[in-house]
Amino acid sequence: MNLAPLTQRFVLHFGEMGSRWGINRTVGQIYALLYVSPRALNADDIGEALAFSRSNVSMGLKELQSWNLVRLQHLPNDRREYFQAPEDVWVIFRTLAEERRKREIDPTLSMLRDALMEQPSGADDIHAQARMKQMHDLIELMTGWLADVQKMDSATLVSLMKMGAKVQKLLQATDKVASSVKAGFKGLSTASPAVLPPPPLVETDRS
Repeated sequence: MNLAPLTQRFVLHFGEMGSRWGINRTVGQIYALLYVSPRALNADDIGEALAFSRSNVSMGLKELQSWNLVRLQHLPNDRREYFQAPEDVWVIFRTLAEERRKREIDPTLSMLRDALMEQPSGADDIHAQARMKQMHDLIELMTGWLADVQKMDSATLVSLMKMGAKVQKLLQATDKVASSVKAGFKGLSTASPAVLPPPPLVETDRS
């Protein structure tokens, strides 16, 4: 199985970028190959295309399976296992986000929650807890946003991403309206009460 020049360049680039994303070169190249392949590939296909040993291919595929980034398939009258990457790139994005949350973010949040519950022993600990609280709140905000993203279908997610700067303009406009309303209520609360006309005089019977 010979790779076309464009595919080969893509695969090699993903291998080089893999170390920067926290995965090794072999795993990066295997996934890049599966991503652009028009059909599912077995371990022999992958090893031949990338000149990898069977053991390296096997370990790479196990790593990708642990991240839920490949689908296992079986073909009729073929006992070999075939692998394919999801066709929808947004499915890949959501899967990566979810897996990184479970592996990296959740343990950090757990540690921060435990640390914030401890009784500080001095001024340094009080300062440290305040800084930890800021980090905890930021991470929780981000994970809440990611949880909302996970519930969106691909079309909605694309529309959200395309809004870009429009979201910032909308938030700025919302802030201006909220400030105006707040200022209006504040003006009403501090204004002098209206002067009411005196009640009409009622004549009493003097007889």
